[in-house]
Amino acid sequence: MTLHINDIPSQKGKIAVVTGSNTGLGFETALALAKKEATVVLACRNLEKAANAKKRILDEVPAGEVDILQVDLSKLSSVRESAKAFKAKYKSLDLLINNAGVMMPPYTVTEDGYELQLQANHLGHFLLTGLLMDRLITTEGSRIVSLSSIAHKNATINFNDLQSEEKYSAAKAYGQSKLACLLFARELQHRLEKAGHQKMISVAAHPGVSMTELVRHMPKLLVIIVGATLGKLVTHPPNEGAKPTLLAALGPNVQGGDYFGPQGYKEMKGPPGKAMSSDLSKEEELAQRLWEVSEELVGMKYL
Repeated sequence: MTLHINDIPSQKGKIAVVTGSNTGLGFETALALAKKEATVVLACRNLEKAANAKKRILDEVPAGEVDILQVDLSKLSSVRESAKAFKAKYKSLDLLINNAGVMMPPYTVTEDGYELQLQANHLGHFLLTGLLMDRLITTEGSRIVSLSSIAHKNATINFNDLQSEEKYSAAKAYGQSKLACLLFARELQHRLEKAGHQKMISVAAHPGVSMTELVRHMPKLLVIIVGATLGKLVTHPPNEGAKPTLLAALGPNVQGGDYFGPQGYKEMKGPPGKAMSSDLSKEEELAQRLWEVSEELVGMKYL
């Protein structure tokens, strides 16, 4: 399955929420959706950066319909407020693209008491999806796209130290959060089917390796060295990295539970298509347990 943007029909009349869309992969995803005439809601933490992103999109797509929604996924209170604001304005939701994330920051505990990567990458999106579920269910053909990473392949879910309180490895916590995103996408699809919501689907995607602002917590020297020596071999630009997400969101033959990523060497770059995932990401009991724990942590049950 390949993606040819030009072959995708107009998405006029459809509403898409893209988290973390002020820069990088999220911005490229939002821009592509705007070019296809969808109403794009830039769900971002920083309003100034979101306004700049909106301007950049409208510079390229003058007739585009672009809105801004403030959300900080590392604060459950912010997620609740943003969902309330969205539902006050919009009665339908065709695409929810859970794109925003942080990668390997110093150990940080959120105001809710959770490890930053787990909350910003997984728990915040888990809650946001639940709060917008009524809009998604009543919109025929809606899709939820969750962003994972090739980092999930070496990851586990450490329920004994889920918040990395005993021992923190930035890389392990990142991998855990991205495995959680993939488990969430698949368990969400399972629960939608069980509840009889056959006209909406949950899918996942990963961008491969792309040098975006996500690398801001990595050692600057390492980023420079990788960019200068291996950059073109193992990375691709954000507009290419966004294509698996766009395939998941707009592809004509996408099935619930599908997972997309680049098709090149070790899925680091290349054209988008079906991606490989770890055996652990397919464990139903693990996905169910994570769902139940996530419900407890965010204080909301759904499906």
